[in-house]
Amino acid sequence: MRAVMANERDVVILGGGLVGMTLALALAKRGFSSHVVDRADPADLTADGFDGRASAISTASWNLFRNIGIATALEPFACPISSIAVTDQLRPGHLNFTPEAHEGTLGRMFENRRLRLALFEAARGEPLIDWHAKSEVTSRERSDFGVEAKLSDGTALTGSLMVGAEGRNSPTRGDAGISVAKWDYSHRAIIAGISHEKPHQNVAWEIFYPAGPFALLPMRDDEDGTHRSALVWTVSEKDAAGTLKLSDRAFLAELDKRMGDLFGKITGVGPRSSFPLGFHHTARITADRLALVGDAAHGIHPIAGQGLNLGLRDVGALVEVLDAGARLGLEPGDAQLLARYERWRGLDAFMVALATDGLTRLFGLSGPAASAIRRFGMAGVERMPPLKRWFMDEARGMAGDLPDLLRA
Repeated sequence: MRAVMANERDVVILGGGLVGMTLALALAKRGFSSHVVDRADPADLTADGFDGRASAISTASWNLFRNIGIATALEPFACPISSIAVTDQLRPGHLNFTPEAHEGTLGRMFENRRLRLALFEAARGEPLIDWHAKSEVTSRERSDFGVEAKLSDGTALTGSLMVGAEGRNSPTRGDAGISVAKWDYSHRAIIAGISHEKPHQNVAWEIFYPAGPFALLPMRDDEDGTHRSALVWTVSEKDAAGTLKLSDRAFLAELDKRMGDLFGKITGVGPRSSFPLGFHHTARITADRLALVGDAAHGIHPIAGQGLNLGLRDVGALVEVLDAGARLGLEPGDAQLLARYERWRGLDAFMVALATDGLTRLFGLSGPAASAIRRFGMAGVERMPPLKRWFMDEARGMAGDLPDLLRA
């Protein structure tokens, strides 16, 4: 038996964002200790108006939040998604996904800031989590005996398993030499919060234009009753800079052209930001004593709002695999456990990524013929309840081989 070092934990998680910190809390619920290392300052990430991003949390992901104990803190800030409307340029033949009354909602919308606040507060009170914020990793080592991450201040963090959770440009993935298939969509997503005259009725709208999807996601009303939604507007890379520089008045005029009278008059728009859109998927999600989760393993187009939820499924699967191994006396870095995680998540994540990429390309085709085919297809799905049910189960994250943490 090897000696236990003073700074040793079961798992060393590199990246303390939404997926990385959820993993640390989920591990703690099963009795695993972890180091969590992140270069960002938590105060910056939770500042009001930091980046304006919002996320759709699927039913399965909400079950995970319940099971790790943060749902109660989040519930007051949730906006239920009661229905999803999909339309080609607001023309006839749109799809409407609405679950049965006994099934609850299709998910919940949250500002990312609120998700971070709940996760960070829970992490601060968890003795099994050693959180190293505002820290730079200078080296990563993996051997037959364990893993080590060295910080810029000289601190050496050791454990049995290393997890890369730093996002799309994961340096841990790069250090491991794991190859990545990727391409750029030559588009950017412009995100902003908008306020509007009419209530959104808890409906998430996905409006497809040849230039890219235009999504309107329901947000909780302000305390004064102002109706709010989150905008995710996909534009070509060459048009992004000009769109971001538009005056508020000109920007709202462009929104009016694309929204029609869905929400009545647009009364305000918050700070705008953008991020490039691309696809990437790793050849594998594990190596010796290493597992990748979230965007470090797979990055998809936000067209279906599944990016974060895909990462949270990684969390549930990895924790279940490690917990099952512990009951057999296996340490977290055991190769058998990582092979099971690879089999479980590798194919599922790849299929979701491919489906998302296919939708992106299908709805990006221009011309009246392509539009007519899309509308014909949507009308067909609308008339086929089993197919609609499959799409809704996918949206709720309840399809496939679900980890226990993502079940009710």
